[in-house]
Amino acid sequence: MNEPEATWLGLPRRVKPLVRAGVVLGLGIGGFFDGIVLHQVLQWHHMVSGYVEPTTVASLELNVLADGFFHVATYAFTIVGIALLWGTWDDPSVPKSRRALVGATIIGWGLFNFVEGLVDHQILGVHHVWPAGPGPVLLWDVAFLVWGLLFIAGGYAIVRGDESASRAPDRSRAATE
Repeated sequence: MNEPEATWLGLPRRVKPLVRAGVVLGLGIGGFFDGIVLHQVLQWHHMVSGYVEPTTVASLELNVLADGFFHVATYAFTIVGIALLWGTWDDPSVPKSRRALVGATIIGWGLFNFVEGLVDHQILGVHHVWPAGPGPVLLWDVAFLVWGLLFIAGGYAIVRGDESASRAPDRSRAATE
């Protein structure tokens, strides 16, 4: 007799460890993208440029230091995500699904954008996406939030559409391995 499988966020519960690992990894990757592309390459903003404009060497040094601490946090998320992923790999009940992992990583990246955009850009005002860019500052900040929400929705759709993550595990094969 087949009992219905327990679910978590509409997904089989056994997928949860893989999704958790992907989300945490995505938080780190999203942070690295933000820090490398927006802070360093494009130089649209720095971590605390909303409080201390980088107009002098001393204020630029402070902003670069804050960016460095930000990168330490993104590095920590990345390492924890890898450790969580490593921990799921030997568990035969967790599906080995690239699609679920990629989708969960995209969810994590989107969560990073949304939370960082809401907290840093809107609530704390420590910086904005592109304060010197064309158009109103709020437009860029809202676009960053929407980008995050689209990543969350898209990543979730990828994970939900994964047939291999939704199928019940083949217990006969797992027992022989």
